[in-house]
Amino acid sequence: MDPWLIVGLGNPGTSYAGNRHNVGAMVAELLADRAEATLKAHKARARGAQIRLGTAGGGLPGPSAVVAVPSTYMNESGGPVAALMSFFKIPPERLIVVHDELDIDFGAVRLKRGGGEGGHNGLRSITKSLGTKDYLRVRVGIGRPPGRMDAASYVLKDFNATERKELDFLLPSAVDAIDLLVQKDLPDAQNVVHAW
Repeated sequence: MDPWLIVGLGNPGTSYAGNRHNVGAMVAELLADRAEATLKAHKARARGAQIRLGTAGGGLPGPSAVVAVPSTYMNESGGPVAALMSFFKIPPERLIVVHDELDIDFGAVRLKRGGGEGGHNGLRSITKSLGTKDYLRVRVGIGRPPGRMDAASYVLKDFNATERKELDFLLPSAVDAIDLLVQKDLPDAQNVVHAW
């Protein structure tokens, strides 16, 4: 069985670490932590780790996966993702991209396969590099910017104090959603996650 590739999107460096745009990378870090793994530099211009996801029947280790965060800026995410898929021989149908989503209320997690990029430069770069939109997405809601704030400015701001407290619930929910996505098929996982 092919492994899964789970990619959390974000921008590199400490100045971006707390940004709303980096919530995908935050989820990937937590997923690695849960698996007691450390993301290490990979030649594909990413930090990654090979892990097992959850537990299979009879208490056996769950499916194998590579969890990764590109080391490039968001708008260049496609190169590292394509390189990881090539290196680990992972087909597009076993790629899960975790990213921030303006069109979903803060705190909600939604699952889908394919569709548009909604102006998200990381998704646009991945779609261009892979030549397909047909990959799974874990969309982590960050809500719309207040008032007339520009969306690009909003995503590059840190979560506010109230949101930071909620991240303690949001990030684990997104990790749980990934587990469900690999253990069940997409419609079954959506039925559970979209009801949270």
